[in-house]
Amino acid sequence: MSDLVKVNVDGVEVEVAPGTTILQACEEAGAEIPRFCYHERLSIAGNCRMCLVNVKNAPKPVASCAMPVAPDMEVDTKSEAVQAAREGVMEFLLINHPLDCPICDQGGECDLQDQAFGYGVDESRFQDNKRAVEDKNMGPLVKTIMTRCIQCTRCVRFATEVAGVPEIGAIGRGEDMEITTYLEASLSSELSGNVIDLCPVGALTSKPYAFTARPWELKKTETIDVMDAVGSNIRVDTRGREVMRILPRNHDDVNEEWLSDKSRFVWDGLNTQRIDSPYIRKDGKLEAASWAEAFEVIAEKVKGQETNTAAIAGDLACAEGMMALKDLMAQLGSPNLDCRQDGAQLPSNGVRANYLFNTGIANIDDADALLIIGSNPRREAPVLNARIRKRWVAGNFPIGIIGQDEDLTYPTKHLGNGAETLAELASGKGGFFSTLKKAKRPMLIIGQSALAREDGLAVLEAAIELASKSKMISDDWNGFNVLHTAAGRVAGLDIGFTPQEDGHDLDGILNGVTSGDIKTVFLLGADELDMSRLGDSFVVYIGTHGDAGAHRADVILPGATYTEKQAIYVNTEGRAQMTEQAAFPPGEAREDWKIFRALSEVLGEKLPYDNVETLRARMFETAPHLAGLDELVDAGLPDVSSLTINVPLSDAPFVNGMQDFYFTNPIARASKIMAECSIQAQARNVTEGTGTDG
Repeated sequence: MSDLVKVNVDGVEVEVAPGTTILQACEEAGAEIPRFCYHERLSIAGNCRMCLVNVKNAPKPVASCAMPVAPDMEVDTKSEAVQAAREGVMEFLLINHPLDCPICDQGGECDLQDQAFGYGVDESRFQDNKRAVEDKNMGPLVKTIMTRCIQCTRCVRFATEVAGVPEIGAIGRGEDMEITTYLEASLSSELSGNVIDLCPVGALTSKPYAFTARPWELKKTETIDVMDAVGSNIRVDTRGREVMRILPRNHDDVNEEWLSDKSRFVWDGLNTQRIDSPYIRKDGKLEAASWAEAFEVIAEKVKGQETNTAAIAGDLACAEGMMALKDLMAQLGSPNLDCRQDGAQLPSNGVRANYLFNTGIANIDDADALLIIGSNPRREAPVLNARIRKRWVAGNFPIGIIGQDEDLTYPTKHLGNGAETLAELASGKGGFFSTLKKAKRPMLIIGQSALAREDGLAVLEAAIELASKSKMISDDWNGFNVLHTAAGRVAGLDIGFTPQEDGHDLDGILNGVTSGDIKTVFLLGADELDMSRLGDSFVVYIGTHGDAGAHRADVILPGATYTEKQAIYVNTEGRAQMTEQAAFPPGEAREDWKIFRALSEVLGEKLPYDNVETLRARMFETAPHLAGLDELVDAGLPDVSSLTINVPLSDAPFVNGMQDFYFTNPIARASKIMAECSIQAQARNVTEGTGTDG
């Protein structure tokens, strides 16, 4: 390519695109450049000066992060002059930095420590007293020791640019400059924990993790998050069998390197209120029992009533567990099963494009118009919402919203509250319809709140019609997207964990309990139900925490969480990913599929697999795309003709179902950290008068 610029770095010639910074060119050439303020996903500040290099004919060293390359530029990164310049910068940085390393939580993974090895000197020429700065209150998640701050402003730029909540800034000048939150209020962003990763020193650290472990004590396991349906890549750090912290891993197509606060800080919920042995309800009280006793009680209840059995899978259920339970229900001859515990009217007829985020998370960057229907992506998928904001920041990205008008961290045009606005757009009317039609790559996002209504299928049909009429769907672009909130939902729909022939869906199961048609209900981690509707039925709960399902259950079978098993989850865009086992389940808890395999033998309906490999082979027969881990398989086009619509569109407004971001599943509700965040959010909303949580 002729438009590339040639640059010579330490004798190595590289070709880079015009506008590339010297620092990026040096990295291309394999030269390592120290830095504190520069971060590839944030704007350039150029204020730490650690990245100094010599450029031929330049009068003095230049900050490589802030200067673009020029043709035939010669850059020197290793000379004595460069070393001396960097040592001088380091000496300035350490004038006021306290000698906290032995008690600092950043110890062992601190950029300042690492670079001081290369550029620090063993004595200081400054005799002045070190300055001290008051610590700031940033809420229950971020601990501040601001005397350590080197004013790199990474946290300020992240809050403003990525999170879209400009609550951190600088006050004062010169040596009196301090980083603080406005009015010293706690951070309100759902992504606030990322400033901990960004901070290159120990000024911002994790408050819940403070003084609990050192990085070299921890076993690190790369796995997948299940707190929402984005499928963020994470690293789980454990000591013994206890999870000590959760950090993000980089995946450019999914979560980049960000992580929501719920995903990051829910770890204490993994260790508390756990179910660690089977329980049987006797005389109204739950009593610990052996596996054999629990299975025997279930077998007695199910015997002769096999077809009057039903199964409901919860939001955190893995593909293997649902596959084993589906097969068990088939062996029993029961067609009553559902993975949509919120009642979402998502089609279960095999047309994947009807229920996937077809555009793909990474391709939001290429969209040029967006319509959000009955969703609040800021709460339902904070990392995905940051991607939408990133696209908005790039410019020329009109965003319309049908439903509740809430602060999504970017400006939106509120078009209406309910389905009548959607019907109007679907018929080709309204100003925003012309905006969508003029766009080259328009997209829409429909949320679970819009689908979890009686007219959910009619809403889905109208959305697909709108997508077709506004030319959102073409050979090289599919702008029709369903945003899921449950990590287990897409896999459940993929493997067909939905009513079989003549079977009941969720509402039918609950009505069947009332009428007496359903005698036994298996709850696979399903806790978001109205448990009072389970009536007098015999309830078997397979789960991890003492939540709503366990309180209602007649028999409890202890399961394993996502950090305690190797299991497949499918994210909202249809990307299959596998978790890895970071810790062992407590007590007698077992993986879900193993529980159903053992139970099937007692019921006399033995499942045809003895190991997870055989189970997965059976799973891949049902849904071959699950075998392609971390791959996006083309799901085709949404299809209205496959929908059976019995209820017409209603006039009721779309109401966002997720009212408390921090309490959406049993693990989060068991977390003390999430409880503190929820209380803080409610107090903040009362003060601001918004009347909503999270």
